[in-house]
Amino acid sequence: MATDPATTPNYKRILLKVSGEVLMGDQGFGIDMKTVEAVAQEIAEVAKTGVQLCLVIGGGNIFRGVSKAAAGMERASADYMGMLATVMNALAMQSALERIGVETRVQSAIPMATVAEPLIRRRAMRHLQKGRVVIFAAGTGNPFFTTDTAAALRAAEMGCDALFKGTSVDGVYTADPKKDASAQRYDKLTYLEVLSKDLRVMDASAISLARESGIPIVVFSIRKPGELLRVLTGHGVHTVIAEDRD
Repeated sequence: MATDPATTPNYKRILLKVSGEVLMGDQGFGIDMKTVEAVAQEIAEVAKTGVQLCLVIGGGNIFRGVSKAAAGMERASADYMGMLATVMNALAMQSALERIGVETRVQSAIPMATVAEPLIRRRAMRHLQKGRVVIFAAGTGNPFFTTDTAAALRAAEMGCDALFKGTSVDGVYTADPKKDASAQRYDKLTYLEVLSKDLRVMDASAISLARESGIPIVVFSIRKPGELLRVLTGHGVHTVIAEDRD
């Protein structure tokens, strides 16, 4: 039976980066399980199509609650706290996914054998080939690097076709659309345009790594139900960051 091009995913393997702030819903900080479950449902719909999917989740929703305490700390210690926050988010997402029948593995860049697998690239590859969702936790395992950089690094390591960044807005804008009603959304951008315009959709290290690896970055709203699958099939509202505009 012929497949419908309109519903055929454009990529075979992707990494989804979700900011920690998305998972706090309308709260000031912490984990809103209803939001986590909604994101898990989006991931489950994609997993059903056969697309191999791995995740990196930020820790801002949890770290925000302890940021005052971290303000007086040295940067490295504060960053390690942030990495541990990403592990908590990864475990919450794993629980939500497995409750709806999606096999999931969490791999941590900081060894913690009682709660997560160690980060082993070949093992992660096998999980993906078996249809499991792999969640990479604890960032790069090193201070001074953001989870954006971790996402670009893992996407390159795993040979992903694209890096999807799920945010609370539906793409990259000329200004913050929440603050500036005249802000306009870009359909396409080059890596160099993102850097030269200082658009800050991801940090410079992440953009540079994606550029060197030739991995397109797709920015969309993870808060809009069904949008991940729509964007994956070339529909939906999003911004593509790639080497050229063609």
